[in-house]
Amino acid sequence: MPDTITLKGITWNHSRGLVPMVATAQRFSELYPGTEISWEKRSLQQFADFSIEELAKRFDLLVIDHPWAGFAAKKRSIIPLDEVLPDEFLKNQQQNSVGHSYESYTYDNHQWALPIDAATPVAASRPDLLEKADTKRPENFEQLLSLADKGLVAFAGIPIDVLMSFYMFCSSLGEDPCQEEDKIVSEAVGMRALQMFRELTSRIDVANFERNPIQVYEAMTQTDEIAYCPFAYGYSNYAREGYARKVLHFHDMISLDGKSNMRSTIGGTGLAISAHCAYIDVAAQYAHFVASEECQSKLYFSNGGQPGHLGAWQNAEANRQTNNYFADTLPALQRAFLRPRYYGHMYFQDHAGDIVRNYLMNGGEEKSVLEEMNKLYLKSRKLQMI
Repeated sequence: MPDTITLKGITWNHSRGLVPMVATAQRFSELYPGTEISWEKRSLQQFADFSIEELAKRFDLLVIDHPWAGFAAKKRSIIPLDEVLPDEFLKNQQQNSVGHSYESYTYDNHQWALPIDAATPVAASRPDLLEKADTKRPENFEQLLSLADKGLVAFAGIPIDVLMSFYMFCSSLGEDPCQEEDKIVSEAVGMRALQMFRELTSRIDVANFERNPIQVYEAMTQTDEIAYCPFAYGYSNYAREGYARKVLHFHDMISLDGKSNMRSTIGGTGLAISAHCAYIDVAAQYAHFVASEECQSKLYFSNGGQPGHLGAWQNAEANRQTNNYFADTLPALQRAFLRPRYYGHMYFQDHAGDIVRNYLMNGGEEKSVLEEMNKLYLKSRKLQMI
């Protein structure tokens, strides 16, 4: 064994994705001399799209998106963590999962990653701008439309985000998508979801169709034009003093039926180990360290991370530093919808958003949109048989 064990990791390009990994790697090397872990970054779009099979050939540690779980189980490009981590630790991780975060990396009776980061679309606001406009945060869809008519509303409109929002509308209307083999959702619910989504979109600046959640939050904090975002994957960084020009406040989402709040689609990230890693025992030790409640609540959080451990979300100091971000948005994460992870769903996810986005921007027949999505869905289902 060499004097120094070196591991390489790949994560995503944002303060929330990179800085906590660099900080935990530095501390780990101090606790375990002779170990060095370096982290590289890739864009948010590459994070969602680029095959983990290719990344696993180049890196020992991977921060991944959970829809890749089915792909990982089929290709075995990353290792099942239940084969290298203690059962007691994994049970604790499961018991302290934020919503379906832990389960999202469970597939084919194995655990493919540890949920080090938890997220789902939530609402965000600039209280100062709402006050200036003499209005309040909306509580229902009608109030949201009214606020949008004033030009104060934005949401992420790139393909992947509008697809996740379509899922959200379906779930919030009472039917989770992708539960059947031959169709995305019933025609009645799918058409209603598309109609409501476009009704809101028609009141939104078209510039938002080029924005991901980060870009929406940057626009909200760097300008004084957007007072409210009804749904976008939450970023606790923007709730912290000193991170951006203005502080955002985050909230649960509106209600469509007056009884329960909207149900969004869970996201977040997981830490996985490449099957090509030469020092799996060291990589597993590092993964254990990062995912522990102690690290998640303190070192990971204090370096800009958005933890995946429930204990960190309930931590008083973490909430104090983020204007109660975690406590106020936790209910949305606890009820969030877990999207499919079968081998082939990434193909659907990569293309279906374009169909929804085109409809939102240009209009069309909702029934035809659903038919086009169903054809794509059926093709993705067949891919898992290959």
